[in-house]
Amino acid sequence: MVDILSRYDEQVRRHPQGDGVELADRVTRFVTDAWRGVVWSDLDETNADAVIAQEIERFAGLGEWEWKHYSFDTPPDLGDRLRSAGFVPEDEETLLFADVTNLPLDGPRPAGVDLRAVEDEPGVELLVRVHDEVFGGDNQAYGRWLLGELESGREQAVVALAGDRPIGGGRIELYDGTEFAGLYGGGTVAEWRHRGIFRAIVAHRAALASARGFRYLQVDASDDSRPILQRLGFVRLGTTTPFIRL
Repeated sequence: MVDILSRYDEQVRRHPQGDGVELADRVTRFVTDAWRGVVWSDLDETNADAVIAQEIERFAGLGEWEWKHYSFDTPPDLGDRLRSAGFVPEDEETLLFADVTNLPLDGPRPAGVDLRAVEDEPGVELLVRVHDEVFGGDNQAYGRWLLGELESGREQAVVALAGDRPIGGGRIELYDGTEFAGLYGGGTVAEWRHRGIFRAIVAHRAALASARGFRYLQVDASDDSRPILQRLGFVRLGTTTPFIRL
């Protein structure tokens, strides 16, 4: 399992795909209109504070940004150093991995619920409606970003519909050239939970990963989704915490 983390670090965190990637000596960062932040770092006690200060300068004037901190990142007190530098931690998430061959790739869903691939602007609008209801806030910028990612082929997404109403959805990030794909943004509106829709959305995306030849799925899981994912076969290998700075 430790080997999976080292491969994930090198293949996905250190050398991510997509627009706005910047590779520096000690960090990898994204700088886009939709999201800005540090996704990988290689620091120790002698250079951590200086590199944090350099990143604060790099993001100055760009608005809110995130340092994505993993529990196995070094130095061990990196989280404390980020707090001292003015970052505010959000809720910790559980870092889960699963071998795609061990996951269900299909499953039952409630009568009258359909899963539809998100492929165009109307589909993105349906998924944005789910995000607005499940996660709160205004997700229009997310929708614009996702449309570009779908067009590039780096992402695929699915929305669950009860009639014409979107009630759930999620996306899968396809890290081509790696062994990994990532599940993001999975959720179901409140009155449709506990009916197997979340499981069906996970299975649908696992099948997409399998068809593309990916070996592993990775998820940053909330406390709500973690038990479901672990019952499906995902294994906890650490935690991740967004540290936010304005």
